[in-house]
Amino acid sequence: MLDKMETVARKIIFEAGELIQQHIGQVAGSWVHMKGPSDYVTEIDKRCENLIIEAIRRNFPGHHIMAEETASEGLQPGYTWVIDPVDGTTNFIHGFPFVAVSIAVCLEKRPVLGFVLDPVRNELFSARKGAGAWLNGSRLPRREKVSLDEALIATGFPFRAKQYLDDYLVAFKSILMGTSGIRRAGSAALDLAYLAAGRVDGFWEMGLKAWDIAAGALLITEAGGMVSDFRGEDNHLFNGNVVGGVPLVYEFLLDQVQKWLAPALEAQG
Repeated sequence: MLDKMETVARKIIFEAGELIQQHIGQVAGSWVHMKGPSDYVTEIDKRCENLIIEAIRRNFPGHHIMAEETASEGLQPGYTWVIDPVDGTTNFIHGFPFVAVSIAVCLEKRPVLGFVLDPVRNELFSARKGAGAWLNGSRLPRREKVSLDEALIATGFPFRAKQYLDDYLVAFKSILMGTSGIRRAGSAALDLAYLAAGRVDGFWEMGLKAWDIAAGALLITEAGGMVSDFRGEDNHLFNGNVVGGVPLVYEFLLDQVQKWLAPALEAQG
């Protein structure tokens, strides 16, 4: 079953990626809609999601689907496909070339297959539970130790939860002071894939959704990294708060978010 799911996922993720390649930086007007503050959806998001969902329903009619724009069954017992058709929609609209398609397959609410495609660079990051992480067919090496003063960190700002921005900026400053640098590029799925590939060494963000996280989290663990929510627990797909990294960096980031962000989250429920 997993072999067939992997074959289908690989095919449809490239089909969605081709649509993104054709239209990046070229959508405007009636093709762009605002879902909320700083949160957009385009006609290409919808087209990509529809083609992915149609293929899943055709090949796996009994599977559940959790997708950003249209199918919101949530994580269910059995198999659930978790889809972000265009992760980094704001980047896509502006022609900023850091965009991804993310597809994960969860079994009993945990990822067993994960795919993140960068259609701009034609890079497919993939992982299968227990079988490692891969980039364009080459296995990613297990992440080695990185010292904090060499560590490059990725993050995103909490545009869906701006009430936490002051606390977030305090954490940002503290983490920046303890590492080599921080990058904020605008696609959590691709940030997580870059962490698995060794292009960054740690990541944290709050207020994400399962479709932002599921594929990338599997990539990280299959590449030897660590990932959790802000309490160090395995609930990041459900609460949307994620910290990940190579072990030393992960421990540092977890300590930082627990110090600066967890109290604010707990105080506000």
